[in-house]
Amino acid sequence: MDKTEEGKEQNLNKVIRKFYYPVHSILSGNTSNSFQQKLYEEARTVFLQDKSSDLLDHNELKSIWMLLDRYQIPGVSADEQLINYADFRSVGKMAGEKYAPYFTAKVYARLRRSDPLGKIAILDLFNYIMRKVWLKQTRIGLSLYDATGQGYLRESDMENYVEELIPTLAQLEGLEQSFQPFYVCTTVRKFFFFLDPLRTGKIKIQEILSSGFLDDLLELRDEDLPKDNQIQNWFSASSALKVYGQYLNLDKDHNGMLSKQELLKYGMGTLNQIFIDRVFQECLTYSGEMDYKTYLDFVLALDNKRTPQALQYFFRILDVDHKGYLNVFDLNYFYKGIRNQMIEHNQEPVNFDDVCDETFDMVHPKDPTRITYDDLLNCGHGETVVSILIDLNGFWTYENREALVVASEKQPSF
Repeated sequence: MDKTEEGKEQNLNKVIRKFYYPVHSILSGNTSNSFQQKLYEEARTVFLQDKSSDLLDHNELKSIWMLLDRYQIPGVSADEQLINYADFRSVGKMAGEKYAPYFTAKVYARLRRSDPLGKIAILDLFNYIMRKVWLKQTRIGLSLYDATGQGYLRESDMENYVEELIPTLAQLEGLEQSFQPFYVCTTVRKFFFFLDPLRTGKIKIQEILSSGFLDDLLELRDEDLPKDNQIQNWFSASSALKVYGQYLNLDKDHNGMLSKQELLKYGMGTLNQIFIDRVFQECLTYSGEMDYKTYLDFVLALDNKRTPQALQYFFRILDVDHKGYLNVFDLNYFYKGIRNQMIEHNQEPVNFDDVCDETFDMVHPKDPTRITYDDLLNCGHGETVVSILIDLNGFWTYENREALVVASEKQPSF
């Protein structure tokens, strides 16, 4: 291109205004004015509202159930209601275009069970439709909080979602206003601990829907939810109050943060001092003290040692020099803390070489001189390895496992 043509192009650029901006540029405010951003947000809201109108409402679900009931074929048991493929297709045509996605050959094949004539259960089909409607409805609801419009939620987006969800959850009725910020933090932390282990600060909406955590949270809508279910549900008011209460009990100086010495009292008070030191080195702290959010990650990791996310959390702490693997030095580094605890409790320390050999035998790593995260995850004994390195009680339980088995077998059964 010669200088004349280049000059003409520059003049055209001055005359013809730029009309295309990438989405990320609009959302980040890198355009000449905020009109594009407002237009984008409005268009997205209208799109989501349009998608909402495609969902089946209560009356439409009721009508499809009545239509299916008309075509039922008795099964082997008296309460079993089946439908064959021809009637399945007929119901789909009579129901109309809105129901078409639920009456395809693919759906029918997915719901087929052991019936010799290939019939499917009406209840299975109806539950499938209900589940799909719920997923679409929930995805639209979550998308309304997707400030970037990129299909994921940031921590602040998730906090807004949970905060506005609280009034709709019957089991949270009466939750004190002063505790709500801590409840929101407790709830959101579980999503991010398990769904954002690399700490990117965002979670895909698709992963939120497929994780099952949202099911547990929305279970709190049930006014008659059994007490046992509430106790086992991380998102229940009782569970959140229990976790927060433990945090307050550890905070002896009442400054709203936890020091190393305060965190050492966690649980039975048998955690390894060296492990606690490493936690404070690797995790986010403020002037050498831990806040509630970081504490929640700590609790979730200890309560779920078998999960890949928890093992990743512990591996980061155990890998002292950030080498990407554990070697004899790392194991000995943490065992020294266990050994000191044993001496304090007047117990005879176990020889480290025995501990090291047993650890490598359990993990059986690809490289016999080092243990990678994948080795720890795939061996099936990651929880045990972590326990014997960070917790005196976990170490004692492993060392006395045979005696404990014999003792349990001798106990009379009723």
